[in-house]
Amino acid sequence: MKKILLVDDSALMRRVMCDIIDSDSRFSVEDRATNGLEALDLLQRKTYDAVVLDVNMPKMDGIALLKELHKRKIGARVMMASTLTLEGAKVTLDCLDLGALDFIHKPDNASDCRDDEFKHKLLHTLYSVSISRMPTFESKLTLDSIKTDRKVVELASKHASSYTGSKIVAIASSTGGPKALQSVIPKLPANLAAPVVLVQHMPVGFTASLAERLNSLGDITVTEAQEGDILEAGHVYISKGGQHMNVLTMASKYSIHYTDEPSREGVKPCANYMYESLRDSKVNEIVCVVMTGMGADGTEGIEHLKEKKRVHVITQTESTCAVYGMPKSVDKKGLSDQRVPLDQIAQEIILNVGVR
Repeated sequence: MKKILLVDDSALMRRVMCDIIDSDSRFSVEDRATNGLEALDLLQRKTYDAVVLDVNMPKMDGIALLKELHKRKIGARVMMASTLTLEGAKVTLDCLDLGALDFIHKPDNASDCRDDEFKHKLLHTLYSVSISRMPTFESKLTLDSIKTDRKVVELASKHASSYTGSKIVAIASSTGGPKALQSVIPKLPANLAAPVVLVQHMPVGFTASLAERLNSLGDITVTEAQEGDILEAGHVYISKGGQHMNVLTMASKYSIHYTDEPSREGVKPCANYMYESLRDSKVNEIVCVVMTGMGADGTEGIEHLKEKKRVHVITQTESTCAVYGMPKSVDKKGLSDQRVPLDQIAQEIILNVGVR
């Protein structure tokens, strides 16, 4: 049974959240804290399988606690749960940068937490976080560190594939993905010889902020994909949360089209739809990249894609994943052509698609 620490300044919210978590036989709320200072004291003395952390609290808020844990090198698997997250996507991304593994949007009203959809999302995300690899205390990503890493990637560009047919890069990621993507996307050059389509499992309202952050860190253009966007080389298109992104073929061009089917693999957007939409494209080769995340999203889509297209599949290695779920599923099916550590994924993408 997973031991959980719940941190929230609202007595009513603590009670409701505890009831939900304790209703699942996989979890037990071992301790409760009303602010970051109380939580810090507990985390210095005890260990938990996961921490459910509010953002906005008196004395010490969630962000300050995450900074303190990093400073003191106290390991904790943290899931953010706050009413701030829906309106403050930047705050959420800051928390993920500081070591939180995932997040949920907590309803403003505690009574709304009893909704079945919220309960399912809470328990699903909490389990994913509780089985994640313990976050490490690497230095915070900076523009200077990205530039240093990019020098290695520039060497890869000189030895990139000479294959001149049309290509598309298609990336799938989930738990741990927003931070992991910072080790991949900003390293890609603006003259990459292919467009990049990307599904990161996130709810409505967060993918635009993720795109803005990734765009600010590197030379390659990163945007939240809009309906009808024509894919261009050297551009990363991130799927909107809450919709399924597909790639449509239009003569020799490719465009973004969103559909509203139910969740698949328990997620929306689902990478399987993205991969399957490429089956009938005229693109010569697709480079599929499956990164950290729980579950099996991407496996079925890639399996169907490989039946018809020339596909090269890169999976993130277990030791560098927050959750070795999605890459493991692809690996177990024998679909992976390369297993690559996180810090080498960008250079392998470049080696496979080349530069213009």
